Order: sequence, then C-alpha cells, then structure tokens
Amino acid sequence: MKEIRNSKFEIRNSKFEILIGVQVITRRFRYCLVAFALIACLLAHVGNPKAREPKGELRVLFIGNSLTYANDLPAIVGALAEASGQERFIHKSVAFPDLSLEDHWNRGDAQRAITGEKWDVVVLQQGPSALEESRKLLLEYTRLFAKEIRASGARPALYMVWPSQARSKDFDRVVESYKLAADEVKAILFPVGQAWREAWKRDAGIELYSEDKFHPSVTGSYLAALVIYEKLFAKSPVGLPAQLRLRSNTPGEIDLGKEQARLLQVAATEANKKF
Repeated sequence: MKEIRNSKFEIRNSKFEILIGVQVITRRFRYCLVAFALIACLLAHVGNPKAREPKGELRVLFIGNSLTYANDLPAIVGALAEASGQERFIHKSVAFPDLSLEDHWNRGDAQRAITGEKWDVVVLQQGPSALEESRKLLLEYTRLFAKEIRASGARPALYMVWPSQARSKDFDRVVESYKLAADEVKAILFPVGQAWREAWKRDAGIELYSEDKFHPSVTGSYLAALVIYEKLFAKSPVGLPAQLRLRSNTPGEIDLGKEQARLLQVAATEANKKF
C-alpha cells in the first residue's frame, strides 16, 4: 500500500512539474513576443528617414558686420560647442564691412537668409550705437528684424559690442543701447561689451583689441564666443579648452594660456549674470 501511495504521489509530482514547465514556456513565449515587438519598432524607426533626423542640432544665423566676421566668431562658438560635446552647431553669417542693421534691411540679403532656411536663433549686430541717432536706428531695425525672425519660427538675439579704444567713455551707452533693444523685443542678449569690462577688471593689460583698437583680437573674439556659448547652450564656459581648432582658416587655431582662458571664462560668466 505504501508503494501504491508513493506511486500516486510521484504521478501527482509529475503533473505538477508539467504544469510548472508549461508556465515557464508560456512566460518565455511572452518575453519573446515583447522582444520581437521592440525589434520591429526599432526597425521601423531606422527605416523612417524623418526618424533619423539629427537631434540636438542648434542652427544660428549671424547678421552683422566686421565685428562678427573678424576672427570668424561663429566658428569659434562652434569649436567651443564641439569641444564640450554639445549639440551640433550649424551656423551661417550675413556680414559685410561697416553695415548697420538699416543697411542690412535695405540690402535684403539678411531677410532672404532668415526665410530661406530654418533657424533656431538669429543674432543681430550693429556698431557701438552709443550716439543717440545710432541708438534710434538700432531700436527701429531690431523691431523690424525681430518681427521677421519670429515669423520664421526663430528667436532674435542681440550681440552687444564695444566702443573703440579712443571712445572708451562710451561703454555705458553701448551697454545701455543693446539692453534697450533686447528688452524691447524680448530677445536674447549676449553682453560681450560688458564681458570685456569684466576681463579688464581682472587684468587691465589683457589685449582684447586688435591693432586698429576697434576690432577684436583673437583673445577678444574668444571672449565674445564664450559669452555667446553660455547663453545659447545654458552651460558655464568655465573649464572650456584654451586651445581650439576651428573648422575655418580664420584664424584656424586658438592657443591661449590656461590662466588667461580661465580669466576670460569667468569674465564671460560674470557678464551674463548681469543680463
């Protein structure tokens, strides 16, 4: 009788093992179905050209004059972005010598560039604009351009410059003019002129002007790029490389000392905090 009972027990155990085995197989089958579904979704994503469009791409159009194209400022911003692993920085410039925003507006190239491609940010730059008439023109044409820029789906930005060394007393007026223009159209403000002053507070002998004492030296353009980089990417520039290789031949390479580079990076951050 014990043997019969044991046999029944063994049979029951076998049935139990079979049931457990079926449950395991069923669970594995479900996992396989989920895996196949995920693979199918992935293949569909890869096969869709729109799904493969690069993400994290920032497209910026610069409109200005020689204070923008000197030392290829947009390329320096791009080199900083690349060195820090930020999103791809796609840029284009409409910049000619001595042109004001009024000149750009009347010429028409800038408007065609704004509407001809998709941009995230359009940067406007005029001369120092410390004189009352220049300030009025800066405000007037910033308003006109801002309307076009927003209609295209982009956001306007103002690149604050600086006065010539001979007119250093105009710094306050330059800063004020660009702040007024940016505030009026709710634009991003790149306070580069203020950053120059912040750098001189830390080292009065740092050479930010080029030989003509108006255009920026490579150091001055590097500082300008730091200001723009921080505002565009919302990342501190402190710790960025002192050595950069540009994707252009002007100047091609930048090689500053680490101490000087850090001074400029801190100056850029301090200026941006004020605006």
